[in-house]
This record gives sequence, C-alpha cells and structure tokens, in this order.
Amino acid sequence: MDPALRDLFDRYAPLVYRRALQIMGSAADADEATQEVFIKAAAALHRFDPRARPSTWLYRITTNHCLNALRDRARRRVLRAEHEEQLAPGSIPYDLDQMLVMRRLLAEADVRCAEAAVAVFVDGLSHAEAAEVLGVSRRTVGNLCQRFTEWARARLEEDA
Repeated sequence: MDPALRDLFDRYAPLVYRRALQIMGSAADADEATQEVFIKAAAALHRFDPRARPSTWLYRITTNHCLNALRDRARRRVLRAEHEEQLAPGSIPYDLDQMLVMRRLLAEADVRCAEAAVAVFVDGLSHAEAAEVLGVSRRTVGNLCQRFTEWARARLEEDA
C-alpha cells in the first residue's frame, strides 16, 4: 500500500467511518462506505492539493459517496416496487418502510441542498464550518439549507 494512503487511512479512517455512520445509519453500511471512500481516495490521490486539509477532502468524498449510495437504494426500491407484482409473494426480504424519513428526503433532494443539510442538520456544523467543507460561502450554505427545509416540508405534506 502506498505510504501516503496508509497514513491517510490510519489518521482519518475513524472520521470517515463516523461520517458514513451518521449518513448511512448502520455499522455494516458505514464499514463498506469507509472502504469505498479510501478506494476512491487512492484513485484520486494524485489530484489531491497538498495545501488542502485531508480531513476536508475525505469528508467531501465520504458525504458524496454516502448520498449517492442512499439515492441508489431509493432508485432500486422504486424499481423493485414497479416490478413487485412479477415477484413471488414473500420474496422481498425487507420492509420498504424501514428507512428513516430523513434518509429518504436526503436521497430525493437536490445534491447541493442535501450536502448542506447533512453538514448543518446532521453533523451540527456552523454555516461557516459547512461553507469551508463544501467550498461555498456561508450565505450559500444558508440558502441551500433554507431551500432544503422548504422542499422537505412540501415533500412531507405531499405524503401526508
């Protein structure tokens, strides 16, 4: 293993795991996400700007990977539901209603809004901290969070 990658893993794997666990909600999914994030980091290590903070870089990779994984799950659920009648009764091994509302909303939301919402509402970062992590202004973080909140309220009202 590349020594630089080994150092990144040794130092930041717990941060990546905690981040993945917050978004994914299960230890098994967080373990898998951690491995995938470091595979992606290894592939992109040559593009990493040494002036940047590795924690910020890995935080973004982790957030994007986990949000994409949630979206993929949501899409698979939709496809499975569309074709459910073709399956034998009882062949679906899980309850479709188990996913938490927030995870569903994050999977359906605009990517930039979801990233800001996770940073502020899930991770508890200030707008300034979220702005640094996301590479945008504090004002943009506020606008994205507001758009997410308004969209989420409307989406939940549709479901009610």
